[in-house]
Amino acid sequence: MYNTLLSNQLSTANTESPLMTMKAAYITECGPPQNIQYGDIEKPIATGTEVLVKVGAVSLNPVDTYIRNGANYWELPNPFVVGCDLAGTVEAVGDNVTRFQVGDRVWGTNQGLLGRQGTFAEYCSVDQDWLYPTPDNISDDDAAACSLVGVTAHLGLFRDARIQAGETIFVHGGTGGVGAMVLQMAKHAGARVIATAGSEEKAARCRELGADIVINYKAENELEAILQAAPEGVDIFWETLREPNIEGIVSVMKERGRIVIMAGRDARPEFPVGPFYVKCLQLFGFVMFKASADELRSCAEDINTWLADGSLKAQISRKLPLSEAANAHQLQEDNTLRKEGSIAGKIVLTP
Repeated sequence: MYNTLLSNQLSTANTESPLMTMKAAYITECGPPQNIQYGDIEKPIATGTEVLVKVGAVSLNPVDTYIRNGANYWELPNPFVVGCDLAGTVEAVGDNVTRFQVGDRVWGTNQGLLGRQGTFAEYCSVDQDWLYPTPDNISDDDAAACSLVGVTAHLGLFRDARIQAGETIFVHGGTGGVGAMVLQMAKHAGARVIATAGSEEKAARCRELGADIVINYKAENELEAILQAAPEGVDIFWETLREPNIEGIVSVMKERGRIVIMAGRDARPEFPVGPFYVKCLQLFGFVMFKASADELRSCAEDINTWLADGSLKAQISRKLPLSEAANAHQLQEDNTLRKEGSIAGKIVLTP
């Protein structure tokens, strides 16, 4: 399933002696978290429109664990550096780079996807189209933690659901990686937010982030609680669960409401066609890595503005050294697949 070593990404640097190396978390074969190795691989260079970034922080996403485990529709470099997100400082630029210069602080996402090399390394070579300037008052940790989850929330809320001030939105998991971004962005847009949480501690955090109503899904009937909070139904339903209950979702929707689904590639739920079309509903399913560079840049511009003015805050649950990448993957997998509930927010790693 693997290509040969990508010469652009894992070759020696033009200005350095041959075989310069760096530390990275990588795999040579898909499989469990234990397949992740931490050690020396060749340091990439920046050519053409590529930017060489000295990595300050990376963050972990559920999709990273799926790719590591072999759920891919594309070939991977070999060795494959895991990870999608990064933040750091520009170390070098290719001859055709126009957006950045050495010394700039940047963040980005959408790496490790569609055959691109990943980010869990001391250095990454990234095309300038997938990088954005980091606000001066924002740390690399926070920028990395908001990257993939931030653009995912922005795409779903503004490009697809077209959220409007005064509308009511329900989001599953208000302290989750994407959920916390959806909650905050929806409040910034002037919406009324109903969120779920699995503990009083997480419920309190949802309220701190701006949730108007928080439903404890372990103690309350979720659908009944939604209708109690919004008797006419919700305008937008943001589903983060891997096994969505479409019948239940449709039952709590207001007419002309929008449903956003961002998980559940193996889910095959029954679909209530009649109630869905009678309510004139819309259903959006998407993955962020199929968005264009221009679409993601538009998201990043808003995210930078909101990070800089404090209206959007990173949600970091754990910080680990990059050498602990395998353990981080296990922790993420335990929470994503086995619903362990031991993290509320992002796992960030530093080289």
